[in-house]
Amino acid sequence: MGVAIFAGGCFWGVEASFYDVKGVTKTAVGYIGGQTPNPNYEQVCTGKTGHAEAVFVEFDPNIITFEKLLEIFFSVHNPTTLNAQGPDIGTQYRSAIFCTNKAQEVLANRYIVQLENKNKFKDKIVTQVIPATRFYEAEEYHQKYFRKNPNPHCQI
Repeated sequence: MGVAIFAGGCFWGVEASFYDVKGVTKTAVGYIGGQTPNPNYEQVCTGKTGHAEAVFVEFDPNIITFEKLLEIFFSVHNPTTLNAQGPDIGTQYRSAIFCTNKAQEVLANRYIVQLENKNKFKDKIVTQVIPATRFYEAEEYHQKYFRKNPNPHCQI
């Protein structure tokens, strides 16, 4: 199985974008990219831990490619706003791809260049492409949030 980790604002909405994608075998929301070990939601919300709200996506590369996951990711959030998505503002809402290997880094950077060359977005893409660090799963009540809560608020 392959693993991809994406941060694009509120993790509830980003995760929901991958729930039913053929080839995705698991999703989980959590925190990555910060310096505080075992952070909780309240800590991450302060913006002081350095973590981003992110989505762990396990996928079968024989069914879906990392490039297709990139396509989904870039279609569900605004990669041109620095540390913000809609009303959610702070480094915890940054746009980032946390690469689990060098091939993902190459593919992600190439994909961003292609989007820029096609003028897909009005403004410059600010999505970070960086090596994955430890991913901390968020509290259970955040997992599959949209399935548990029929009318949630989340801006993506």
